[in-house]
Amino acid sequence: MDVAHQTSAKEAVGIHAAQLVLDGMNVGLGTGSTTAFAIQELGRRIRTEGLSIRGVPTSFAAERLARNLEIPLATLDEVAHLDIALDGADEVDPHLNLIKGRGGAHTREKIVAALATEFVALVDASKLVTQLGSVKPVPVEVLPMAVSPVMRALEHLGSTEMQIRMGQKKDGPVVTDQGFWIVDAHFGGIENPNELNKAIHAIPGVLDHGLFIDMTQRVLIAEVDGTIRTMEKG
Repeated sequence: MDVAHQTSAKEAVGIHAAQLVLDGMNVGLGTGSTTAFAIQELGRRIRTEGLSIRGVPTSFAAERLARNLEIPLATLDEVAHLDIALDGADEVDPHLNLIKGRGGAHTREKIVAALATEFVALVDASKLVTQLGSVKPVPVEVLPMAVSPVMRALEHLGSTEMQIRMGQKKDGPVVTDQGFWIVDAHFGGIENPNELNKAIHAIPGVLDHGLFIDMTQRVLIAEVDGTIRTMEKG
């Protein structure tokens, strides 16, 4: 899928996902280019349809976009429960397990997803894999002082290659909204995502990581021809 078709697919699935949001809902607003289209469509629905919702953003970027579109926002101090959360993904396996975190917001995204009655992932067909880790690394959010021991532990867990994620327009590592660094750990295919999920969580110095296991109820997939296909749990 070329860039133009991929952008068109992202827009189509984002608009489709925004139609799942009903009046009065508390909505988790994910981070990334695909979810941005969903947020824009929610803004349009608020302006033209009178849709009444409250959004809980997963990053500073999502918050700024939502505020620019005049979407009412709330924090998790104000909202104990979310009706739905919409977010993108870097990889999706046949069991609806995900790798997320190319945008560096996976920790907040995971918190918001866990509080939602329904967590919906929005992807184009290029994100589908038979085994997680086949293409994308697992982002691991790490306390800066613990980077070296965490990387040694990840190697022990089977990571074949690791990089500290570096800034594109600044010198030094990418710094998350929590003030942590990100280690991108390649595993070349993950045979047991649930076990790896638990093992990475157990490493001292790790805040969270990009494996989303048994959290997704629905995946919306934009095909090359523009049609939207749905995968659902069970």
